Amino acid sequence: MKKETKILKMYRFSHKLYKMNIPIVPKVVFSLIRIIFSAEIPYTCTLQKNVELKHGGLGVVIHPKSIIGEGTVIYQNVTIGGRENRGYPIIGENVYIGAGACILGGIKIGDNVKIGANAVVVKSVPNDTTVGGIPAQKIK
Repeated sequence: MKKETKILKMYRFSHKLYKMNIPIVPKVVFSLIRIIFSAEIPYTCTLQKNVELKHGGLGVVIHPKSIIGEGTVIYQNVTIGGRENRGYPIIGENVYIGAGACILGGIKIGDNVKIGANAVVVKSVPNDTTVGGIPAQKIK
């Protein structure tokens, strides 16, 4: 198991307090994450075990209701967000998300998926697929 970064430790602390219905501290920790790491990782989203935020999570923005599966690797400046009230993304296990990628809307990203740098994903992606481009399309 890899050592968790400070940003993930802060997220996990605030998420645990949120689950315990402690109201103010998670909001303070969320604000600290924004200031210190220039990232928006809300305590209400779900990050499973072994999620990695490369480069300290710099510039990462995650939708408050998103679910990110185990073993997912997220590079800098990634956006996992909503799209005009069309829901939020659900990311599977062991997904690689390249720098600057945007995953938008109520879509599902399958397990073992690779998303290229700066890709814009607006449609669901099946398991074991590599996508890239704007909009993202299957590469191989």
